[in-house]
Amino acid sequence: MSTRHGVRVALLLLAAPVLAACATKGFVRQQIATSRAATDSAVMAEQNARIAADNDLATRITALRTDLDGLRTEFGAKIAAVEGALTFAMPVNFEFDDATITSKARPMLERFAQVAGKYYPRSTITVEGFADPAGSVSYNIALSRERAENVLDALQSMGLSSNPLRAIGYGETRLVRPGAAKDDAGAEANRRVVFVIEDAGAAAAIALGPEIKR
Repeated sequence: MSTRHGVRVALLLLAAPVLAACATKGFVRQQIATSRAATDSAVMAEQNARIAADNDLATRITALRTDLDGLRTEFGAKIAAVEGALTFAMPVNFEFDDATITSKARPMLERFAQVAGKYYPRSTITVEGFADPAGSVSYNIALSRERAENVLDALQSMGLSSNPLRAIGYGETRLVRPGAAKDDAGAEANRRVVFVIEDAGAAAAIALGPEIKR
């Protein structure tokens, strides 16, 4: 082997590790760049999804606020958020010793069914029935339950069929006008039903604005 050839071989042998190191660094840089691009893409996708979700929530809250305000202004409903549930105290009242739904109450029930079905299609809805203090305690509980069941049947006939529905009679408890019975002034307010939508979520409280607690 000539001296010149030997020097060339020695130089190649010395350069090999350097070339390998350069190749390795290049590969690592490429991998880092690829990983960074993938991460940036994932972050961007997450941000876009979050913005879309926020926009959807804002749209939902605005629409819900409009419908709840409509129930309050058109029918005098008193709506409150309590521990994740929504309560609707609407003037759905009954005649003395009667569980028949009046013609005046039907438009309110139809509007409630529309709102509940639109925003809370899977939430459990409880219809709470009440009576004035005339009659025995046991009779008033039975009468108030009959009122709640009649309202529940009406809601189902009005299209509120996907929700789990319950009817409960509370008799003469939680009187709006204490002591008012039969033909007394304010007695009709005691003969009523109240609606409770469970698991209404935080959006309901936001939509209600200042009227968030009972």
